[in-house]
Amino acid sequence: MHYLDNSATTRVCPEAAEAALQAMTVCFGNPSSTHTVGREAKKLLDSSRASVAGALGCQPHDLVFTSCGSESDNWALLAGAEYGRRKGRHIISSEAEHDAVRRSLDLLEERGYEVTKLKPDRSGAVPPDAVRRALREDTVLVSLMLVNNETGAVTDLPAVSALLREAGSPALLHTDAVQAFLKIPFSPKSLGADLISISGHKVHAPKGIGALYIRSGLRLKPFVCGGGQEEGRRAGTEATSQIAAFAAACDAALPKLAENAEKMRRQREEIIRRLQADIPVLQVLGGGAPHILSLSLPGWRSEVLMNFLEAREVYVSKSSACKKGGRSHVLSAMGLDARTIDGALRIGLCRFTDDSDIDALCCGLRDACRSLAHR
Repeated sequence: MHYLDNSATTRVCPEAAEAALQAMTVCFGNPSSTHTVGREAKKLLDSSRASVAGALGCQPHDLVFTSCGSESDNWALLAGAEYGRRKGRHIISSEAEHDAVRRSLDLLEERGYEVTKLKPDRSGAVPPDAVRRALREDTVLVSLMLVNNETGAVTDLPAVSALLREAGSPALLHTDAVQAFLKIPFSPKSLGADLISISGHKVHAPKGIGALYIRSGLRLKPFVCGGGQEEGRRAGTEATSQIAAFAAACDAALPKLAENAEKMRRQREEIIRRLQADIPVLQVLGGGAPHILSLSLPGWRSEVLMNFLEAREVYVSKSSACKKGGRSHVLSAMGLDARTIDGALRIGLCRFTDDSDIDALCCGLRDACRSLAHR
C-alpha cells in the first residue's frame, strides 16, 4: 500500500500506539480521582501536556486538550468573538478556511456578527495587506489558517500579528495550525497568536484528540460545560489514552523535525519534476509547505484518476476529506476555472513516506494519463 493522503489523516506511529495501550491497560485511572491509581493517571496527564506544549513551544498551562481540531476551532471562534463583543462585532477571516472555521463563522453571522472573508492569493495564502485593508476599529477577531489544508500555502501570520499591534487593534488572532504542527517550525511567540488549534491525527497520533493554545491571561468561556477538568476550562474526563498517544507522537517527531521537513520538501520537488516531464499539462496549484502538494491534470476527472491509482493501491485525495466529494471551495476562492478544479488531486506526505511511494504515484499517474487518453 502506498498511502499519500496524510493531510486527511496519518497512520498511528508505534510509539503512540504503545502509549495508548499503556494508558488504557496500566495507567487507566481517572486523573480527578485522589487515590493512587488516579494520581498516577494525573501524573501521566501532566507529563503528556508538557510534551505536547513543548512541541508547540508554549507553557503547559496554556494548552487545553480537546477532542479534535474542529472543536478547537469552534471554541476559539465562538468564545473569542464573545470575549470581544463589547468592543465590536466585526471578524476577519478568509474564503480558504477549513469548514470547522467556516461553519463557526456562519453561526456567528446568525448571532449578529459581521464577517469579512478575504480572498486568498494564487498560492492559497492570505496576503497580510488584505487584512490591513479589512481591519476596522470594531474588529475583535482575526482567524486565518497557517498552512492551508488543500494547497499547503503558508499565510504570514507574524506579519498579520505585527499589523494588529501597529494599529493598536484589540482583535484576538486565531490560527488553525492543524496542518502546520510538527511540519513547519513555529511557536505561539513567533506567530504572535492568541489562540492556536492543533490536532493529533495529523501527526501520527489517534483520532479523537486535539488541543487549543490559549494565551496566558486570556480567559475564554468554556465550550464544554460540566466538571472542573482542564482547570475549569473544558469539562469531561480527560481522554488519557489519546492524550498520552498525542504526547508520544510529538516526542517521536520533534527530534528530527527539520530533517523530516527537508526530506518531504525533496520528495515534493521530485514528484513535480517527474510528473511535469511525463504529463506536460500538469499544473501545480499554490503551495509552500513541504508536505502538501496540490496539482491538477485539466481534462481528466479527479475521481477517475483516483480510482486508477487505487487499483494500484496508491491513495490520494481530491481535496479536504471533510468535503466528502464536493468541489473545493479553496481552489474556487483562488480563482481557478472549473476544468482545473475538476482535475485536482491532493498529495499528502509524511515522515514515513519513502521512495517506493513516490515512484508508485508518479508511475501510476503517468500510466493513467496514457491509458485514459486512448479511451
